[in-house]
Amino acid sequence: MQAPDALLKNATLATMSDGYGLIERGAVAIRGGRILWAGLEAEAPAEAAGLPARDLGGALVTPGLVDCHTHVVHGGDRAREFEMRLEGASYEEVARAGGGIVSTVRATREASEAELLAQALPRVDALLAEGVTTLEIKSGYGLEREAELRMLRVARAIGRKRAVTVRTSYLGAHAVPPEYRGRSATYLSEVCLPTLEVAAAEGLVDAVDGFCEGIAFQPHEIARVFDAAKALGLPVKLHAEQLSNLGGAALAASRGGLSADHLEWLDDAGVAAMARAGTVAVLLPGAFYTLRETRLPPVAALRAAGVPIAVATDCNPGTSPLTSLLLAMNMACTLFRMTPEEALTGVTRHAARALGLTDRGVIGPGMRADLAIWNVAHPRELAYRIGFNPLLERMVGEDA
Repeated sequence: MQAPDALLKNATLATMSDGYGLIERGAVAIRGGRILWAGLEAEAPAEAAGLPARDLGGALVTPGLVDCHTHVVHGGDRAREFEMRLEGASYEEVARAGGGIVSTVRATREASEAELLAQALPRVDALLAEGVTTLEIKSGYGLEREAELRMLRVARAIGRKRAVTVRTSYLGAHAVPPEYRGRSATYLSEVCLPTLEVAAAEGLVDAVDGFCEGIAFQPHEIARVFDAAKALGLPVKLHAEQLSNLGGAALAASRGGLSADHLEWLDDAGVAAMARAGTVAVLLPGAFYTLRETRLPPVAALRAAGVPIAVATDCNPGTSPLTSLLLAMNMACTLFRMTPEEALTGVTRHAARALGLTDRGVIGPGMRADLAIWNVAHPRELAYRIGFNPLLERMVGEDA
């Protein structure tokens, strides 16, 4: 629901300002869709005390969750490929056989804007039902001008149809479409980069992404995309080091990238580059799980270097058909050995940073009143339980 002017009392606050930032017997004052004040209930200022009071009965309040890496807009499904992988086919083998991203491209190109929206909304609703208040959505399954623009328009429409902030990422450099096979440079020149210019002119793009991998684009090709993004004043991010180490994370960091995502093959040089640039590491345990990967992202090295670590669903039809950010948190803990505190930070403060957003992800004065209210005693329970949703209520604030 939209956050009303109120003083939320008798709550446990996980402000996420520094670790959990726990405040027992806390309160949050909301006015005009923004957080006016947060702290111990007994210390509420007079301006907060004058707001309509609401007793939360000891419930936990966290910032609204942020899913900072999704592909929720797409046509069709890839359940057959799920079977193929279980029968022994690798990610690369599926892709080279005409499956993978290209199979979703066919289904997405065939779908109308209305059809794409109708297919995406149930996935979005599942995420919102678990406390998500900010959602990143990528293009990248069109790989032709009109289909890419259609995906981005649907993403914007989701932000109008639902009470959620949508941030879009243009992912034209996701794969080389069949009609350009073996001519990746030509595809970039004729389709990807011109479409980016049109999408930016129409106000459809918040950031620019790419897939730096042997089955997608090489670093020098991604550099072309990043140069075009810079010329348009758009921030960049990158799918990097998922299947091999091509130095994509370091490339993204060298361009001031908001994030580098996946990172199972990230090396020490990449970690150091990200630390210097302040680039967020976005870990995607759903894809790791679905692909049955065995090489873990270097969480300990990222942690030691002070690289912010975010967690996201990577909701997509092929490698992470996951619409539960709570389950992604659990997977980050069980598979990647992150702590519950790191996982919650990864879907609040650090996830907001991965999108370049500074007005959410923590509970504090001046922040958007994007809040999630939970029926749990301690925030560690959010990453602990499997297949259980303790959300009581989701509140969405307003821009200043």
